[in-house]
Amino acid sequence: MIIIGIAGGTGSGKTTVVRKIVESLPDGSVAVIPQDSYYKAQDHLPLEVRKKTNFDHPDAFEWDLLAQQIGELRQGRAIEQPTYSYITCTRLQETVHVEPKEVILIEGIMALYDKHLRDLMDLKIFVDAGADERLLRVIVRDIAERGHPLDMLVDKYRNVLKPMHDEFIEPTKQYADIIIPNMGNNGPAIDMLKMYIKEAIRH
Repeated sequence: MIIIGIAGGTGSGKTTVVRKIVESLPDGSVAVIPQDSYYKAQDHLPLEVRKKTNFDHPDAFEWDLLAQQIGELRQGRAIEQPTYSYITCTRLQETVHVEPKEVILIEGIMALYDKHLRDLMDLKIFVDAGADERLLRVIVRDIAERGHPLDMLVDKYRNVLKPMHDEFIEPTKQYADIIIPNMGNNGPAIDMLKMYIKEAIRH
């Protein structure tokens, strides 16, 4: 088993990298663990308070549960991965059953933030992209998928996304074994990564 952390700012191309890795490996050999699933349950708070959650701050995540469940997978035990709703801003009752696989991918903006979690990883990746490109991707995505107005997105970028990225996400680049530039569209870097993973699971 190889456990890989894939971090990077919002809109940096993490999902692209994950997709390319999964597509290059045999069906059923990869489990993808989204860090977003481990946002803290907030059932005890009123909805209006929950809606003000800063999803780009480390305090929003339940780090202990994430590390515990990755440890369970490493030990060969299945987990019940939590699920989270951005609509209700809290955890759902449903869970996702995840069996141990040859490759475990932990994907999220702060996948490399927590030392306990990093220590469980065999390979740490940071997907890099310029701030302008990330902003454009976030705007296009959130307008299309979530119906957010442009002025709200620009305000969110200035007051939340950019300061949180600079303070908590960008510094985790120092922990990466591999930095993939160009929003995950760097062909040679992806090819080398695929070769490394295939070789690792062959032994």
